Amino acid sequence: MSQIFQRSANTLSKVSLFGVLALVGGLVLLAMVLGRSSYVTRANEYIEQPVQFSHLHHVLDDGIDCRYCHTSVETSAFAGIPPTKTCMNCHSQLFTNAPILEPVRASFRDDTPLHWVRVHDLPDFVYFNHSIHVKKGMGCETCHGRVDQMPLMSQQRSLQMEWCLDCHRNPEKYVRPRNAITTMGYVPAEPQAVLGPKLVKEYGIRGNTSCSTCHR
Repeated sequence: MSQIFQRSANTLSKVSLFGVLALVGGLVLLAMVLGRSSYVTRANEYIEQPVQFSHLHHVLDDGIDCRYCHTSVETSAFAGIPPTKTCMNCHSQLFTNAPILEPVRASFRDDTPLHWVRVHDLPDFVYFNHSIHVKKGMGCETCHGRVDQMPLMSQQRSLQMEWCLDCHRNPEKYVRPRNAITTMGYVPAEPQAVLGPKLVKEYGIRGNTSCSTCHR
């Protein structure tokens, strides 16, 4: 009885098997890379706002502290978006006729809020509290990047769970003195490897990694 399959079929079946495994592995790798890309995370993407507010100008040039506008960052889960009145504290005297600021003047004049678009927008199933992170010595720059160098605000970090967990598992790498929370370009007074563990102990930081810490 003649053979149904040629001897080369053995080789072909092995090559096909390895090819399928390589294809599946490649697709998994592609999905992992894509999931971490800025296309998915929206990192470094500039978002159109009602007024193109420049943090570079206000923070670097004018030296305005983060907490002047984000007034609830130390006491609330939310950092807070400043009301138009906060803008007009300065702009009732400065650049009073600048066309770019007409939406701000109209908002104040008509008593209607500006509708800012959230840049750092976590999913609804994620709970994040600004105040506890500030109290534990986590600086604005750690999560939001060098806002003093941003003409337009953009998300600098991935905001993915693995990024959060890196800090929760190794807080000594990121913690800083509370009086340096809003400092941009922060440089520790001593090596972070020495200062970090001391601050973790002083501030009573626990590396909470249980699901219920963020997912409630």
